[in-house]
Amino acid sequence: MSTEEIKRPIEKEMKEFEPFFKEQLKSPNVILSAIVNYILRRKGKQMRPILVFLSSMATGNVRHNTYIAATLIELLHTATLIHDDVVDETYQRRGQFSVNAIWNSKISVLVGDYLLARGMQIALDNDQFEILKIVSKAVGEISEGELDQIKHAHKLDITEDLYYEIIRKKTATLIAACTESGCVAAQADAETAKKLHDYGENLGIAFQIRDDLFDYEENGITGKPAGNDIKERKLTLPLIYALNSTDSATRRKIMNLVRNHNTEKKAIGTIVKFAKENGGIEYTRQMMDKYSEKARECLNDIPDSEAKKSLLALVDYNKNRKK
Repeated sequence: MSTEEIKRPIEKEMKEFEPFFKEQLKSPNVILSAIVNYILRRKGKQMRPILVFLSSMATGNVRHNTYIAATLIELLHTATLIHDDVVDETYQRRGQFSVNAIWNSKISVLVGDYLLARGMQIALDNDQFEILKIVSKAVGEISEGELDQIKHAHKLDITEDLYYEIIRKKTATLIAACTESGCVAAQADAETAKKLHDYGENLGIAFQIRDDLFDYEENGITGKPAGNDIKERKLTLPLIYALNSTDSATRRKIMNLVRNHNTEKKAIGTIVKFAKENGGIEYTRQMMDKYSEKARECLNDIPDSEAKKSLLALVDYNKNRKK
């Protein structure tokens, strides 16, 4: 399925969500208003609100609370992206200037803080304490995951178990918050909410694994692997597995390239080739398939519907996406 086909069961709700979300961000502050309008104009595929609405529809009905949950998630996600761009000193996102590139880092941090506070206020104003609890936990785990990754990027000591824990916190926890909060908004029981949470977590892990594979695959623009993670000295699953599958001398050689030559094209090419030849890419794809299947299994007891079909289709969409 394409994203348009996946959205079809909630097409009406997504159209209604756009003005609803925009209304929640109205502010008399001129700078804030300008930045919010800029953010709204460059919105992406909106996969997180889509997950919230599909989860609500698959486990009950879309209610007013579903719009609140989707708004809270989207505010959280936007705030973390803005803060990430400041931390990473990134000035472009999806080919467009980041907020900190147009304004500055101080304003960007304050806008991110405002979006987080606004999300909490909206949830509290609508008595959505359970949804706020779910999303607040996700905020904490995302921050922990980022700090864990920074710490171990310096030490270059990430094991496979630690890799999964980091991506669970950094990426999967927010996807799980989408699916669980959508379910809670539909007033489903706790057991069903747990199943949707687990679906989201496994989908999120598979999503990040797919992202990590891109770094080692030839892209359509240059015909060469991007190597962005290597440039940032991030050990991801393709390289972690390959390093664990080789002798100590080769391991030392590759680790030296990652530590001291990580921005050099030749070194990046050597590292990518090493990961491929030592089974890193194949193993990583197997793990993506494993977590994708676990996500699908979480929906086994959910009644069949068009919304459930779309949730299942998202699993295959992630596996086959090209960016």
